[in-house]
Amino acid sequence: MTRPLSIWVVSDGRAGIENQALGLAEAVQRLAPATITIKRIRWRTAFDKLPSALKAPWMLDPSSDATAPASREDWPDLWIATGRATLPLSATVRRRSGGRTFVVQTQDPRWKTDAYDLVVAPAHDEAAGPNVLSITGSPHRVTAARLAEEAAAFEAVLFPLPHPRVAALIGGRSMAFDLTEAHAAELADRIADAVAQAGGSLMLTFSRRTPAAAKQVITARLAALPGLIWDGTGSNPYFAFLHFADHVLVTEDSANMAAEAASTGKPVHVLPMIALKPAGKFSRLHADLRERGAARPFDGALEPWTYAPLNESERAARAVLERLAGSGVG
Repeated sequence: MTRPLSIWVVSDGRAGIENQALGLAEAVQRLAPATITIKRIRWRTAFDKLPSALKAPWMLDPSSDATAPASREDWPDLWIATGRATLPLSATVRRRSGGRTFVVQTQDPRWKTDAYDLVVAPAHDEAAGPNVLSITGSPHRVTAARLAEEAAAFEAVLFPLPHPRVAALIGGRSMAFDLTEAHAAELADRIADAVAQAGGSLMLTFSRRTPAAAKQVITARLAALPGLIWDGTGSNPYFAFLHFADHVLVTEDSANMAAEAASTGKPVHVLPMIALKPAGKFSRLHADLRERGAARPFDGALEPWTYAPLNESERAARAVLERLAGSGVG
């Protein structure tokens, strides 16, 4: 194209969901001139729980801004969407845009997979089809440049910390895993022993799913170590932690955090959680990361190792541009 690509990033606005589509859009933008517009979908409360097949555009909440443009020229070149809320619209965009828009859905839609021009799905979800690109983890926004940029605001606090600097990314309760107070205490003691024995420091952050009791016990048992435990107030140091870390510890319940950590090229240690059902896709992801040399189960040691950092967002972005070029869309 002689003009920049126009990209809509479409989600329900939740950060963890939106960042997958945004991460892929930014990766495309690094490879080709493009403008990115964030659009958010919300369904009226009465219709939100309906199956995707039963939803229609008139059921959208008035606050949604991913509605159909007035003219064909106003549709984007690329529609990159993530999450269940976007599926009913994504599945109709090609028709509604009059062939103007190339539709990319991240995650495994598990519904009308052939309705999208390209599905970028985590390999551990085992989605299949001629329009499915499987990648390790999901697209994300972690790049060396972004980490360095975000780290600048925390340099005064984190740069002086003693090596090895250990970033601990703690998840929480989900359908597959739990983090009880007792298990949190056990994990905290193992982390404390490893950091103390290595003479290092700790940079720890919790997820929105971390139970309050687990937060309290982990914070209490690790507060004496050199470092920073983010309490959720002020600017988020997540990217800065990844930038300054020599090692990354991540609980096994988060596929996104594991894949993001593996994109740094730093040793990724997987912390066990309490399994509520067979690990399934998480086991497949961790096996993939082990095969790539990125991750190992946490054994209490902080021995360094090296591997080629994952760059799956860029691989997916190249596939998007290649398929867009050959699609005749636009």
